[in-house]
Amino acid sequence: QVQLVESGGGLVQPGGSLRLSCIVSRSSVRMYDLAWYRQAPGKQRELVASITIGGTTNYADFVKGRFTISRDNAQEAVYLQMNSLKPEDTSVYFCNARLNWQRSIQYWGQGTQVTVSS
Repeated sequence: QVQLVESGGGLVQPGGSLRLSCIVSRSSVRMYDLAWYRQAPGKQRELVASITIGGTTNYADFVKGRFTISRDNAQEAVYLQMNSLKPEDTSVYFCNARLNWQRSIQYWGQGTQVTVSS
């Protein structure tokens, strides 16, 4: 059973930075496309950024130029560097791993809270 464990969330002031980490254990992480989603209270979960097994990245418009997704297959990890944070970035951030050639197989982490407030 693949397990995803996020870390790095917390409270930060507007304009600040955080780096989220997600360890993808019990897997051959090279076979998985990886992504970060977020969900604010009362809202649907939305895609923030993704990175394919080949390293191609994709970002939601609302984070372009501010967030960077990266992966380290040797460390079985995916990261989300978040800069210039805004109060509207406040959310629970979830890590996702989806098997590249069988998209119906995916796994989620438990989420990490990010709060942007002064």
